Amino acid sequence: MKYVVILGDGMADEPLGELNGQTPLEAAKTPFLDALSKQSEIGLSHTIPEGMKPGSDTANLAVLGYNPKEYYTGRSPLEALSIGVPMKDTDIALRTNIVTLSDDDVPFEEKTILDHSSGEISTEDAAVLLEAVKKELQNEIYQFYVGTSYRHLLIWDQGQVVDLAQPHDHLGQKIGPFLPEDPVLRQMMVRSYEILKDHPLNQARKAAGKNPANCFWFWGAGTKPILSSFEEKTGLKGAMISAVDLLKGIAVGAGMTNIIVEGADGTLHTNYEGKAKAAVDALTKDGYDFVYVHVEAPDEMGHQGSIERKIKAIEYLDQRVIRPVKEGLDAAGLDYRMLVMPDHPTPICVRTHTSDPVPYLIYDSAKPEEHSWNYNEKEAKASGNYIAEGYRTMDHLLGGKTC
Repeated sequence: MKYVVILGDGMADEPLGELNGQTPLEAAKTPFLDALSKQSEIGLSHTIPEGMKPGSDTANLAVLGYNPKEYYTGRSPLEALSIGVPMKDTDIALRTNIVTLSDDDVPFEEKTILDHSSGEISTEDAAVLLEAVKKELQNEIYQFYVGTSYRHLLIWDQGQVVDLAQPHDHLGQKIGPFLPEDPVLRQMMVRSYEILKDHPLNQARKAAGKNPANCFWFWGAGTKPILSSFEEKTGLKGAMISAVDLLKGIAVGAGMTNIIVEGADGTLHTNYEGKAKAAVDALTKDGYDFVYVHVEAPDEMGHQGSIERKIKAIEYLDQRVIRPVKEGLDAAGLDYRMLVMPDHPTPICVRTHTSDPVPYLIYDSAKPEEHSWNYNEKEAKASGNYIAEGYRTMDHLLGGKTC
């Protein structure tokens, strides 16, 4: 038996008036998911433990079968694993977003955060800007590392796990109340803005109608992670397919192989077909028992507040990932079980993550079921199937009943 997880990051949502009370998942044209759901179990899984923040870090750990309350030490340390940054036990890792702040002539604290991703800036452009700030701010205590797109890393020697605001939680708001209390981190943010606001690359971005990447934003502080081996835990040789450093880092920590797909960039226009082909090849040709395919686009569109683009991301997932993966595995004649789900909701109405349960679908090629339902939030709830502790969803996929 082979196993595949197809994770639509942030895909779950809430009913929207603009969609006549439907969610984007209900409104999207997903003929393949609708057909697959009628042969599958659907239900709700609560991936965010009570008292923990609803992040892709805790949620994806849960989907992979790791209890976040036991294994979570912060988001940025997981990204550090992906980047290949060696962390000492006394190091603190912090995510360093390059964000877009308003450029109005007001004090720094009164500026507004406009875009947590600087228009999904390319890694190449971001690296240029990171280097400009590093020249002035980097020293033996604070070390910066290039990540992917707008997502980068700061390692703080002998640092502290400080409470820091997530930038995507405060889009359109004045930043003063959300700045770090730590004076050094706060001043580095101020200075990064001063360095970047008139940088030639940002002037060119503005001239091209793009959001300038004009400030660093620190968040997600944490200590060196310790994950147990996925293969030792499950007996399965596993692989991760993702464009996002967080997921790649989780894979490194869990002893899984990261399969890199050219053109996979975490945006709406990522290489969906490449991810699907890589998943099928891993399971049919390369000796893997388990593959986790992570697609970031629905989450990014939720943060952008774009109903149309979130629907498009879900339709792409249906037609360009789920369909070719299933058809490829069917053609190979393999028995397999497939889990489709989001990690958490990213509702359009709030443009950030929430802790509500998410819909899951489990299909068993050897034991197809017969139902009349479609895969969406409403019908998953109506099914009556509920996994209260989201990290047990993996046990359920692997054959143990936890509902």
